Amino acid sequence: MSAIKLNHVTKRYGSTQVVHGIDLDIAEGEFVVLLGPSGCGKTTTLRMVAGLEDISDGTLSINDQVVNDVAPKDRGIAMVFQNYALYPHMTVRQNMEFALITLSLEPTEVARRIGETCDILGLSELLDRRPSQLSGRQRQRVAMGRAMVRTPDVFLFGEPLSNLDAKLRTQVRWEIGKLHQRLGTTVFYVTHDQVEAMTLADKIVIMKDGNIAKVGTPDQVYSQPANVFVATFIGSPAMNLIEAHVKNDRLVAEGIDIPLPDRFKATDGQHVTIGIRPVGLSLADETAPGTIRATAEVTEFLGNEALVNLRAGAQELIAEVPAVGRPTSGQTVYVAPDFETIHLFDRATGATLAR
Repeated sequence: MSAIKLNHVTKRYGSTQVVHGIDLDIAEGEFVVLLGPSGCGKTTTLRMVAGLEDISDGTLSINDQVVNDVAPKDRGIAMVFQNYALYPHMTVRQNMEFALITLSLEPTEVARRIGETCDILGLSELLDRRPSQLSGRQRQRVAMGRAMVRTPDVFLFGEPLSNLDAKLRTQVRWEIGKLHQRLGTTVFYVTHDQVEAMTLADKIVIMKDGNIAKVGTPDQVYSQPANVFVATFIGSPAMNLIEAHVKNDRLVAEGIDIPLPDRFKATDGQHVTIGIRPVGLSLADETAPGTIRATAEVTEFLGNEALVNLRAGAQELIAEVPAVGRPTSGQTVYVAPDFETIHLFDRATGATLAR
């Protein structure tokens, strides 16, 4: 059973269309992350699922029931957004109780739900505090708890970590992952942060310009990108892109001449884009096959690894190499691409040329 099903869902504001007929199935208990840059339509899609935006065309189903015209409170969902939206004059307990008012529950059931939720999130000792007395991490946990007490079929998260600093983002990300493992509730999570997507998701949906560009597991979107956009959006540092052409079963560009791997379908003379992730470029001996001669321009020390900015002819490349033995600025080096992980795209369409 699909917990959420979008069938040709479209959103228009007047004559401007911002979501272009997307289709998506989210299975029961699945953690799905909708990932994309600002303006791609991901938050609008989330708001349509939540019932905060009308759907212009298409159907939205939750647990096999079409909910296009169902009020948000009747959709069996709970929402956690970037703004915690906690009532500042209420305690933690009162904020959670307020979330249950529309359910008309007995006081004993309200107390039971709040008690169980606070035990899970470690909030039991904070029930009598107000939001101003809490840290950012604690406020986010209260926002999650307020959603949890409703025992929803689906959790919706909209950029929930954007207001936190880097350390807190990591901590709360772990908490969200552990919470999903414990509860097994369906999660639809929207973010622009690829780290959140790669570490939390069972399935990633990448959006661009109101369309779905790729759907797959974190491993699939990283290792099998459908096009240049997906390839460069996932992975940090970003994938190296080299404009080249095919000549006698080789990939040729200024400063680069390497063999064309058999798994790509490309014709002689075709203009292509080579994609090599920084981790797929390693320091090599001059005599190794397919080596690229380059000059190290800037080296960034990161602890165990170093990022080396290279120039090979007209090409600017980044290689991720061991910190020990890293090249110095101005040094001539030879790097070899990992031909098992190299990518190739048609330059005109941006689509992968993998067979």
